[in-house]
Amino acid sequence: MVEFLLNYGLIGLFVASFLASTVIPFSSEVVLTGVLFAGVNPLYAFFAATAGNWLGGLTSYYIGHLGRWDIIEKWLGVKHERLIKQKSKIEKYGSLIALLTWLPIIGDIFAIGLGFYRIDFIKSAFFMLIGRSLRFAGWVLLYILYEKEVFSYLIA
Repeated sequence: MVEFLLNYGLIGLFVASFLASTVIPFSSEVVLTGVLFAGVNPLYAFFAATAGNWLGGLTSYYIGHLGRWDIIEKWLGVKHERLIKQKSKIEKYGSLIALLTWLPIIGDIFAIGLGFYRIDFIKSAFFMLIGRSLRFAGWVLLYILYEKEVFSYLIA
């Protein structure tokens, strides 16, 4: 699947980032790195990855907002008990917890929980965008700083 998405460049990166933040558990960083090695402009790659991942997170927020356990459990794989367990953190930190929605596993639960517990959408969306932007900015920066070392290692 990753190879398929890589063949579509920025569109594939956008789709991969969206899916990675919703229903399919895989790393969008792999696709991001692949398109960067393929020669895609790092700034364009950053925007495509961030936009896709952010919209995927907002989708999880929306599904949580619907409050339908059948959808949450079936499509997002989050059990009722896990979301209830995060309630105190979500209530304590509110929309600020959206900064952490990029984290593997727990981030999806936070995004769903923000919607489920009806935490302010605008603030949650803003902090979600900041967190995800920092994630991909850091990844692109690492690529820019260490591209030559990694590339020479891969072809050696």
